[in-house]
Formats: sequence, structure tokens, C-alpha cells
Amino acid sequence: MSVNEQAAPGRVGDVRRRNLSLVLDSIAKTGDSKPSRAQLAAGTGLTKAAVSSLVADLVYSGLVSEVGLYRDGERGRPGQGLELNTRRGVVGMEINVDYLAVGLVDLGGALRFTSAIESHNRGLAPDAVMARLSALAAEAAAAASKEGIDILGGGLAVPGLVDERHNLVISAPNLHWEQEFLDPGALLEGAPLGVRLSNEANSAALGELWYGGGGQADFLYVSGEVGVGGGVIIGSELFMGPGGSAGELGHVVVHPDGPPCSCGGAGCLETFAGQEAIFQAARIPEGSLSERMAGLVAALESKEPGACKAVHDAGRYLGVALASSARLMDLEAVVLGGHFAELGDWLKPAVLEGLNRHAPGLLQSDDLRVSGLKHSGTLLGAAGQVIRSVIESPFELILAGKLAT
Repeated sequence: MSVNEQAAPGRVGDVRRRNLSLVLDSIAKTGDSKPSRAQLAAGTGLTKAAVSSLVADLVYSGLVSEVGLYRDGERGRPGQGLELNTRRGVVGMEINVDYLAVGLVDLGGALRFTSAIESHNRGLAPDAVMARLSALAAEAAAAASKEGIDILGGGLAVPGLVDERHNLVISAPNLHWEQEFLDPGALLEGAPLGVRLSNEANSAALGELWYGGGGQADFLYVSGEVGVGGGVIIGSELFMGPGGSAGELGHVVVHPDGPPCSCGGAGCLETFAGQEAIFQAARIPEGSLSERMAGLVAALESKEPGACKAVHDAGRYLGVALASSARLMDLEAVVLGGHFAELGDWLKPAVLEGLNRHAPGLLQSDDLRVSGLKHSGTLLGAAGQVIRSVIESPFELILAGKLAT
């Protein structure tokens, strides 16, 4: 039976549903190796006949493509390699305080196109911000069309607590948004899987998990932007807590008598290690984000005392917050992203200093890693959540006619 026909009743349908996902996930996990049907059968424990039938459905649906010919051994016909179809893609999108960004990610996880603009979004109405982002999304759609890539859907990440089911931004203090409804689907009209709303730091953590290459199943991802966010990965799964706000590292108190924070509290890590806090402490002149970051890096490279102290202090306070987190959560590793990754060479020694002073022995130098994805992690994670939903439930999507053929 083909999955584009009526679903099989009861157990048979359930087995096929699971097996389609199993085969698709196995192809996804092999990366560049492009397994043959015989290799998939050996790896999954399914019969060769079953794998051939499942692969036929996945190829027909446009989720998998056949590439090349090679021999598994000296005898028999050459096998065809299989990969997630790079002619299918998802658009990752991000709203942050001072920029907007989009990226086109194919099903294999390659970032095929990216575009970003500086945009002062703090205090702007959501409709105005979404209108600006819509122009970038149109650029991604045009790039996909040029490369012959069908867009299945999108992911939108924002720096705040969100209710994904209702497309609601519950609270984004740095944007000054509270209880704001968005219409993410309008960014990619006609995309069969729609657009999924998520938290920026959580998306970046998932991007690191799936595309960062670290190979760790348990870690805390620290996102450095205007605010400071965190995403907790446990057993290769995102842990959000019952209210969806787990990982809010930026609002851990690191100085009881510190300055007020946008969250309404005081002395939060964000007030010492957020992007604007570092710029001000280093006395970097006003200007565009890229100009200010370039100025900070130049000052650090020339060992300007004020800049070095600003980054050192930010790293030390980050170390304090991580020390508390490590004791509370028994962390195995920490990954620094965003501007923390850009400043990694200067920041990491100070973070380790704070960790060693307040939590000696809990995290070693090798347990503190700088992300190689930098700012693209959020886009990859936002898109990757949609890609993973396809991998986990191809049967339902194909039956519903939501996948291009």
C-alpha cells in the first residue's frame, strides 16, 4: 500500500507510521554518507523489502532523493544513495531587539541563503516589525525559487516567552511586548506547514544540538544578544519546564544591589553581560550594531584597558550565573553563542575564573565551548524544529497532502 492512499486501519497503519519515521530519521542522521536501502535495512532491523517500500513512498512524497550509484560489496547490483531532499526547505526567521534575520535551510540542514538587517525594534508595534520581516521573508522565498527549492514552512524565533499554540508572545521585555498576538503564517503565504513560533534562545539551543557538531546530549546554551537567554538540552531534548520559561539565565541575580533590569527585577546577569551593558562599560560610541561590535573587537585586539575590563567583568558575572546553574542542574557542558561567541577569545578566561571561584571542579575548560554557529544558530534551530516535525510525522503529512510531490 502507498501512503498516498487510504491509511491502513489499526496496527498495520501504526507500524507503517513508525517505520516511515524510523527510515527518514535514519537517513537524516547519516549526514553526508548517503546510505543505500541495504544499509538502512541493516541499521534499522527492517527487511530489505520493507525498506524499499518505505523509501519509495518517501521519494514519491519529495522528502528523500536518490543520489549516485555505488557498490556495498563486490557482488550484486550497485546501490543508490539516499539523502533528505535538498530541493525542499524551511525558512528560519528571527526578530531581535536590534536586528531582523532570515535563513533558508534545506531538509539536509544546509543554510542555503541568509539575510539580515539592523532594525530598532524595541517599543515598535508587532505589526510594524512583522511588516519589515515580511520583506526579508520575501527575499528568502525568491532565493528558494531561484534554486528550485520548494518551501514547506517556516520557524519564527523571538526573544521572549511564547505560547506557540496560540501564536502569542506572552512577554518580551526587551521588545516591550506583553500579550501580543502575531500572525507568523502571513510571512510565508501558502507554505503547507505554516510558520511555527518559538523562543530565540531555545531555538538557538536546538540549532546547536542538531547542527553545531558538538555531539553533546546535555548542555546549557547561553545566548548573548541585547538580552541574555538560555536553552537547556537534556538527553538531546529541549527542557522548557512546566511554564515554558526554563533557561532564563539572563535573569539570574548575580549582584543583589545591581541596577534595575527590563524584567522588573534588579541585579540580573543581563544588566552586566548583555550587549548594551558591555558596550556602555567599554565606552563604545553609539552607532550601528555591526560598527559597535567591530569597535569593541578592535579595542580588545589593541588591549584597550576599558574594553578589556568591560568584557572581563561580563565574563566574570556570567561565570557566577553558570556556577549557580551548574550546582542546581548538574550541568555537563555550556555552549556560548551570539555575541558571547564573537567575544569568546576574551570572554572565556573570565567565565572560567568565575566558575572556578564559585563552583570549583564542576566544569572544566573543555566543558565550556564557544559555538561555531554564532548568530546563525537561531535561524537553524527555528527552521530545524519544522524539519524535525516532518521527520517525526511524515505519514500524517503525506496523507494530508501537505507535502509537494
